[in-house]
Amino acid sequence: MKVSRIILFMGALMPLCAVAHGGGLDGYGCHHNRKQGGYHCHRGENAGKQYATKADMLKDLPKAQK
Repeated sequence: MKVSRIILFMGALMPLCAVAHGGGLDGYGCHHNRKQGGYHCHRGENAGKQYATKADMLKDLPKAQK
């Protein structure tokens, strides 16, 4: 019984290891992709979007957020 609880607990923690990284994000929730080039966002208005440069992302933001 105790072992099954430990296994269940560890299984519940596994998805936390597979989430997207949060490190290195700027104030817009984005960062440069060092391996493939470009700039993409994980959080905020542009989450999930990719751009060639940060300047391109800034053009896509509403004026109120700049």
